[in-house]
Amino acid sequence: FGGGPALCCNLIGFAYPAYASIKAIESSSKEDDTTWLTYWVVYGVFSVAEFFSDIFLYWFPFYYAGKCLFLLWCMAPVSWNGSQVLYQTVIRPCFLRHHQTVDNVL
Repeated sequence: FGGGPALCCNLIGFAYPAYASIKAIESSSKEDDTTWLTYWVVYGVFSVAEFFSDIFLYWFPFYYAGKCLFLLWCMAPVSWNGSQVLYQTVIRPCFLRHHQTVDNVL
């Protein structure tokens, strides 16, 4: 299908979250800011991981359909969405273990 699936998937993963993030910035609530910051952290980690594994992942049938479903789960308006689950179980513990070392290097 050419570049269509990649473009569609990137629009799903970027367009609505960017719009919702702007709305969150403009609102007075801090909770929606945290929700969308968490999404962008997970999106960034996913993008870096995808960059290094794209040689293998693109060979899987329906890769882009799975990626779109993953991104939709990450932005779902529920407390157990992908961003919250991945941040709390993977990213945050890794950050807490290594942030001092990274701060010292930087």
